[in-house]
Amino acid sequence: MIRPPPPGQGKRGEQGYLAYLLRQAQAATRLTMERMLGTLGVTPPQFVVLTMLRAYPGLSGADLARVALLTPQTVGVIIRNLERDGAIRKTPHPVHGRVLQWTLTRRGTALLEKCRRRAHAVDRRLAEGLNARAEQIVRRWLSKIATDLQDS
Repeated sequence: MIRPPPPGQGKRGEQGYLAYLLRQAQAATRLTMERMLGTLGVTPPQFVVLTMLRAYPGLSGADLARVALLTPQTVGVIIRNLERDGAIRKTPHPVHGRVLQWTLTRRGTALLEKCRRRAHAVDRRLAEGLNARAEQIVRRWLSKIATDLQDS
């Protein structure tokens, strides 16, 4: 029986396809984030929604789904749970009354700050061994991938 190598070796390392390596890195990052945020009772998708609402207050559920890279159904569940927990609140759109806009509450802002401290620790681990220039190159490259492939 052939045993696959551990991450970082063979096709799971520098010889692997870029798309696979990105997926492997994302899976490892997500698992780490799940563990770090789990003790706060927050999932990575909830953290993304809270983060996007802090950056862009007043987003609708549909807008949240787009910027959080989640399905509208998933965002609907997240919104219900965050609203139930008092982390976000809804207001009707001033022009389009049927559209609901979501914002963080004080409780949501405090929760997000706790999450951000843990997320920053993960970011620091991700950037270990990179100097400022190399980190900038990685950030630019990842952003370019998202931009270039968004309509593929």
